[in-house]
Amino acid sequence: MANYALHGPDSAMDQSDAFFNKHRATSSLPPSAFNVGNTPLLKLDRISKNLFGKAEFLNPTGSVKDRAAANMLKQAIESGQLVEGKEILDSSSGNTGISLAAFGTAAGYKVTIVLPSSASIERQRLLNLYGARIVFSDPMEGSDGAIIVARDLASEAPERYFYIDQYSNDANWQAHYYGTSEEIWRQTSGMITHFVSGVGTGGTIMGTGKRLRELNPKVKIIAVEPSGPFHGLEGLKHIESSIKPRIFEPNFPDETVYVETEKAQEMVKRLAREQGVFAGTSSGATVLASLKYAAHEYSHVVAILADQGSRYLSEKYLQEQ
Repeated sequence: MANYALHGPDSAMDQSDAFFNKHRATSSLPPSAFNVGNTPLLKLDRISKNLFGKAEFLNPTGSVKDRAAANMLKQAIESGQLVEGKEILDSSSGNTGISLAAFGTAAGYKVTIVLPSSASIERQRLLNLYGARIVFSDPMEGSDGAIIVARDLASEAPERYFYIDQYSNDANWQAHYYGTSEEIWRQTSGMITHFVSGVGTGGTIMGTGKRLRELNPKVKIIAVEPSGPFHGLEGLKHIESSIKPRIFEPNFPDETVYVETEKAQEMVKRLAREQGVFAGTSSGATVLASLKYAAHEYSHVVAILADQGSRYLSEKYLQEQ
């Protein structure tokens, strides 16, 4: 067992709206859980004229993970798997945990999140704010170590926990299949040529990518991963050296771009200073990876801006000029 420590087009819109609205009558979740999505598409023309950023940091708790968390909780409640008295459990690098804590606590459930102790202090404080119990895992084992601890906790006390398991939960990618993809298709008037997303659980790229390919088989799906197993791109996984998420198919993307942490950090600063958009480090990675595709004259590239830059203000690179 791993070591851990406890710390206190219009039709497209109709389709996505129908998918989420059908849950309202039966769910105990707060209104914020039904206001995820419909995030703006920002033109990043000072970085590259054919590049757009899907501003997922404008979701209710500040990240793309609101989509998956809300849908996983809705389906768990409606299926009878998550019942009164059960405690929500999952591992997270931070964002999904924050979303689960915000929605789950407000719905009356206790929430336990296994988090690598290397996660930014901002993420830790947000989890505390939303009422989650944090179990810290070994920072050297990254998100994989957190997964192992969460699995152990779930197996040791199945009567206590509902283990949501975002890495294997189909409700994760379905949130993007019915939501994110339809929004992008509508916002680009069907002109999107490339979709660029980081890979963590695989939910965003699989769900969005599957639907976009159905709408236009010519759309290229681009995955973004860290350049190696030891990196500072919180939320992203170096798939070759990691526990493989069940919902992610490594052969699904048309191409995978590997990004160095320092270069992603530089792009975060460029986005802030040139576009007035302060997004997180993984967003710097997706934008950087998008540049070679956006350089083509007739391209229409959409990159996921996964979370708020304010979640990383304590990082050393954001304290430097």
